[in-house]
Amino acid sequence: MISQLILVVALALVHANAAKLLQLKDIPRSGALSFAGGVSVAYVFILIFPELVEAQEAISDHGMLAYLEYHAYLVALVGLTAFYGLERCVKHSRGAQNQKNEEPDKAAGLGVFWLHIVSFALYNSLIGYLLVYREGEIFELSLFVLAMGFHFLVNDNGLIKLQRSAYLHHGRWILSAAVLWGWGIGQFVKVSEATTSLLFAFLAGGIILNVLKEELPGDRQSRFMPFAVGAGVYATLLLLIAG
Repeated sequence: MISQLILVVALALVHANAAKLLQLKDIPRSGALSFAGGVSVAYVFILIFPELVEAQEAISDHGMLAYLEYHAYLVALVGLTAFYGLERCVKHSRGAQNQKNEEPDKAAGLGVFWLHIVSFALYNSLIGYLLVYREGEIFELSLFVLAMGFHFLVNDNGLIKLQRSAYLHHGRWILSAAVLWGWGIGQFVKVSEATTSLLFAFLAGGIILNVLKEELPGDRQSRFMPFAVGAGVYATLLLLIAG
């Protein structure tokens, strides 16, 4: 439990110090973020997705859940779709605001920002909660925290661009607290293996969408090589450990 507490605090500190971490001068920011996105996606494909095979077996014996043939994968799709829907909603709100006003409405911008904060707070709570259920020794748990820490940096970059002042004053502390809150709930609220599998599946879909939405748009200045290197290096590390 002590080792988990140290790791979850380290994960929360990523949000608290994201602005400083993103201003490191040694590596171009776009390259560093693309590398971080590659690490996050590699973790999903090398560890979480294979676990969905076991999740399928765990869920298949649980009543109504057994009705769906590929339910674990469907939940991953639901996770991806949910965050895609959120992004489309935000972009639609921005587009409507831009048509009504030549100058951006600060209040409207803050509304979009807080919508992101609420959704990512729930998302972070889920990550903190699932840290309790990651099996293995401290090294395996550290790999999970490392991947999620890189993933947080990718998300933080988008939030800082959206509303830097609001993020630094309030948003980062809410997201940091959400990770700790989720982990704390995990200490007292236990769920079945089937439910845990579904939560991991939902998380996998969310990670993929949140990384790709930062990488694919042309205005993000993302870079392919750092992304590929991050994915390749971390995937190789995970495969060596698993082997």
